[in-house]
This record gives sequence, C-alpha cells and structure tokens, in this order.
Amino acid sequence: MITGKIKSKYIVNDIRFNSGYFLNEDAVNSRSLEENRDKCTPLDAIATVWNPPIFKRQFCQKTERAIPYCQSSDVTNALEGSDVYINKIQATKVGSVVEENQILVTGFGTIGNTRLINELSAGISYANNCCRIQANEDKLFGYIYAVMTSKYGRSQLNKNASGSVVRYIEAPGIKKTLIPNLPEPKQQEIHKLIVEASNLRVEANKLLREAVKLMEEKLPSIEFRSIYKAKISARINHNSRIEATYNTNSIEGFYKALEQSNTELRSISELSQQVFTPGIFKRIRTNNFEKGIPFLSGSDLLKQYPAFNSFLSRKMKNIDNYILHNGWLAIQDAGTIGYLSYITKFLDGVSATNNLVRVVPNEDCNKNYYIYCFLKTKVGQKLLKSLEYGSVQKHIDNHQVSDFLVPIFDDIEGQISIKVKKCMDNLSDACFMEKKAIDLVDKEIESWQK
Repeated sequence: MITGKIKSKYIVNDIRFNSGYFLNEDAVNSRSLEENRDKCTPLDAIATVWNPPIFKRQFCQKTERAIPYCQSSDVTNALEGSDVYINKIQATKVGSVVEENQILVTGFGTIGNTRLINELSAGISYANNCCRIQANEDKLFGYIYAVMTSKYGRSQLNKNASGSVVRYIEAPGIKKTLIPNLPEPKQQEIHKLIVEASNLRVEANKLLREAVKLMEEKLPSIEFRSIYKAKISARINHNSRIEATYNTNSIEGFYKALEQSNTELRSISELSQQVFTPGIFKRIRTNNFEKGIPFLSGSDLLKQYPAFNSFLSRKMKNIDNYILHNGWLAIQDAGTIGYLSYITKFLDGVSATNNLVRVVPNEDCNKNYYIYCFLKTKVGQKLLKSLEYGSVQKHIDNHQVSDFLVPIFDDIEGQISIKVKKCMDNLSDACFMEKKAIDLVDKEIESWQK
C-alpha cells in the first residue's frame, strides 16, 4: 500500500479525489518539480516544440526520390537508418524530416522514449506522433535531452498524457514539462556527456556499416524466387523441409557458389563454446533493484539505451541460466526472426527472456564479432529467416542456429572483428556516459527534497 499527504491545492487544481491519481510513481516524481517551480523553466521557454501534421505516407522503393522513414517504435533503436522509404517531396512538404541536434519524444502508446538526432539520423522522416524539440541557440540541447530522458522528465510526460486505452500526448502537453535550472557547470557537464555519447554512437554505426560492407563484397548474392522447381529428393535431404516458401534452390545455390570459390564453411557450433536456449520459466519479479537482476526482453536488447525497469528475484530457481554475459550473442527465436544482439559490457549480467538463442564464444578466441557481422548482412538475414517454421508464430531453435553455416574469409576476418569490437565498445561506453548524465539530473532533483 502506498500512502502520502497531498496538498489541497493539487486536488482543487486537478479536480480529482482518487488516491491513485496522486500517489502513482509518475505523479510523485512530477510533484518534486511542481513544488519547486521557482527552480525550473517550462520547456517551451527554452525550446521550440511541435508535431508535424498527420499525413498519408506514400511508401516507395529506395531511389533518389525516396527518403528513409521511421515509426515512433524506431526511436529507441541502437542502429541508425531504416529499410522503409517514403516519397522525399511529400516528407519535406509536411515537415517530417528531422535535423541534427533535435530531440524526438514519443507521445503515442509508449510515452517518453527519446532520441537525440545525430549526423546519421539527420535527414530521416519520422512519424508525426514523434514530437520534435529544437533547443534555442543559447541552450544546451544535450542537457534538455538528459532531463527528458530521466525519470522526472518521463514521469511528467506520462502524468500529462491523455487517453484511457491508448495513452497519448502531443506538443501542447509536452511544452509544459518543467526543466530544472541546475547550476551552469552541472548543465555543461551533463551536456558534454550526452554529446560525447552521441558521437560514440555515430562512430559505432559507421564501423558496423564498414564491416558489413566488407563482408557483403565477398558474399555471392542470393535471390529468393517466388516460382521455381525443386526435386523432392533434394528437399527431403535438406532439413526435410517441403513447404513452398522454403527456397531450397536459392540456398543451395548460395552455398554452392561459396564451395566453388574454395571458401571454408564452418557451423556456429564449431566457432563457439556453446549454443543453447534456456527452458521456459516462471518469472518471479521484485521491486527492489538491490535484490534483483535486471530483466530484458529481446526488443529491449536492441535499444540504444536499455532501461532497467524490471527485475527478477535472485532467489529464482536456475536464475543463472537466464543471465547474459559480455561477448555473447542473443538471437530472437520467436516472433520476428532475425533480430540479434551483441551483449556489451553495459549489458553484462542482465537476465533475459528464454526466447533468445544464446551463443557463447570460446574463451581463447571470440568469433562472435565475425558471426554477428555475417548475420547482419542482407544474405545473413535472409538465411536466418529461411529457418523459421510455424503457421501462426514463427520460430527457430538452438539446433538450427548451431548448424548454421558461416563462410570464413581469412583475408578480412581480422578487419571485421576489429571494427565490430570497436563498434560494440563504443555503444557500451555511450550507454555508461548517458547513464552518468541522467544520474546527475536525478540526484540533483532528489537533493531538493532533503
């Protein structure tokens, strides 16, 4: 049970009497700033805040007249860009194209996800339900981003949101967010940390793109045909898959081309120490983060800054089976097949859903950098998706991943591993820096209550 005293002015202003409205976490965090308005500035006084108009999207192929398009669910993605494109003229006309150093805030469904636009994401069209924040020239955009990303910023957004089934908030409500006037040196420190984290993410994305390009230049192309002929004997010999959607000819053609070029093929199980999926388990959660282990879903692992909001009890049976460690790969085995994550130092020791195939690297030689790069190529993604089975929800299993063949290119393996390692180190360091910046915001506001 949560108890607390509420000043009558809040009841009168909001015309609400139900205790849950005033004592939930978002309301409590918001009051910390509302009771110290003299130490804060409304967001619209230091930044321009707006949503572009609703528009009917004209989707198209990737051409000179197209521009990448991202939904609000893409705001948290660790990797930049999109494979979805819309008409460039239309996107520019409605003002949906974002610019560097703008801040995006999701205001529909999951409220309060944020993204700082960098040089790679600038020029992308984002959905209209992503609110844009453009800091005034004399204001620190990194500091504003840190406040909006902190629990106090997110709580204000959720408190001011509308809707009973699907929650939403747009620019008029977001403008009311109170930004604490911390000492100028503190703001500068926080801003610097956020900017440095953003720069590290830019470098990380560039390194991964370079590694994937190196790999794709060596790989033969693979095109899945809609109509083709295949002998039944060949299908039975190849994983006993006889459904029409399993493109045996294309897959065999890909590996045949590699064999003809004398490229070595090794399975993931040969390149790693262990490939496994933990069993289904009953999740025993705890609200005490000091006694729990952060628990993440497969989609959480793909975020640029995974938030640790859910915790599993350390007393859970076989809890060690669900913990991920630095250097592991985690491959989604249900739902959207092909999602994979490299577990960085920032994620070391978190627990995760059983719907992830774990690839544990050899202690003396980590091949997961190379495996990750191959699986991120267009060919690697197609091959992974070709393994899926199931009529309603698609699945793959750890045995299929174990037997998955990876081409070994000795002349570029070292370069690829170095680039991917640096990429993952940068992404990890960026998360640590962002966490430090947000913690500085939280601690300063918490000191007001003492």
